[in-house]
Amino acid sequence: MNLKITGLHLDVTPALREHIEGKLGRITRHVDNVIGVSVTLSIDKLVQKAEVNVHLAGKDIHAEATDSDMYAAIDLLTDKLDRQVLKFKEKQAEHRAAAPQEQASL
Repeated sequence: MNLKITGLHLDVTPALREHIEGKLGRITRHVDNVIGVSVTLSIDKLVQKAEVNVHLAGKDIHAEATDSDMYAAIDLLTDKLDRQVLKFKEKQAEHRAAAPQEQASL
């Protein structure tokens, strides 16, 4: 998995980097085919914003979250991303389970 962390108007500290890597570890537990992850952290006045683009085999997933604290924004972001990845994985499983039944009826 390629991980790219970018900070806009913000220096990405080692503590922030470790927090992001730890939280994104949850995503890699759900799916194996993560090609790349791009995280963008930004500050606009008092609003801390975290965005992520996850490139999976066959799907690109985007999520973003804002909060007054950067760590809270990252936590919200990973929760949203986790739900999206699980939904994608369930759709793949349903599609694969339906395929053999259709072939048997032909």
